Amino acid sequence: MIRSMTGYGRYELQKSTCRFTIELKGVNHRYLDLNVRLPRVLNQFETKIRNLVKKRLTRGKVDLFVNYENLAENAQSLKYNEALAKEYLNLLKQMSTAFSLENDIRVSHLSRYPEIFSMEEQEVDDAALWSGLKEAVEKALEKFIETKEREGAHLKENVLEKLDRMELVVKDVALRSPEIIAAYRDKLEAKIKEVLADHQLDENRIASEVVLFADKICTDEETVRLRSHMEQMRETLKEDGIGRKLDFIAQEMNREANTILSKCNDIEVSGLGIHLKTGVEQIREQIQNIE
Repeated sequence: MIRSMTGYGRYELQKSTCRFTIELKGVNHRYLDLNVRLPRVLNQFETKIRNLVKKRLTRGKVDLFVNYENLAENAQSLKYNEALAKEYLNLLKQMSTAFSLENDIRVSHLSRYPEIFSMEEQEVDDAALWSGLKEAVEKALEKFIETKEREGAHLKENVLEKLDRMELVVKDVALRSPEIIAAYRDKLEAKIKEVLADHQLDENRIASEVVLFADKICTDEETVRLRSHMEQMRETLKEDGIGRKLDFIAQEMNREANTILSKCNDIEVSGLGIHLKTGVEQIREQIQNIE
């Protein structure tokens, strides 16, 4: 199924002792650009998380946010740094002596100094931690991919509609070509008659000139190739992981549209050629968002 590179997924998993909240946001990017933001306690799992994501995604700029809460009653403990307290106390005594100041330090004063007391996380089971984290990331990925697939379905429908409209324009270009040649022949005959007056026309010469003109402005090859590229794009839209392939096909379609536009010397065909180029550009804009 076609996926957009734009999407959002969120999943919250609560266990008896912890809670994980995972958020995924994705936008367009030529390659997979993954940014993982973790709390310090989970840093050891970053590589594993990246590997999980890379198995499911191929393109896009993706931001993955992890929030972790330890819900265990004894999750944290208060620690007293006795060595640091002694160092503070000794320095304060030195200050008292050096500046002839009263040493009025109390325990309540000393306890306010930085890092005398600190909260420490209790050790947790890494295997159990990774098990919960992995489950949460996989569930968030599923939701993320669901939104990408929904958007991808809309993109596919839109591209197919644009291809159908372009098909009609290509048909008009093909129908107009014989009319241009016939009009050129009539114009050429009228001009020769005017120049030669009563002299007999050389039909072979006229036919030769018309053939040269037809060859110069003929867009049969371009319209055939353009139709072929359009059909190839329709078939490719049935596949998965097709963003780069679609972009290449669109480049080839643009090349044929440019050639049609450069060959034409007819106002109507010029307008049709511009419609073709506009259609190709609109399709390219859409497929830039396909993974």
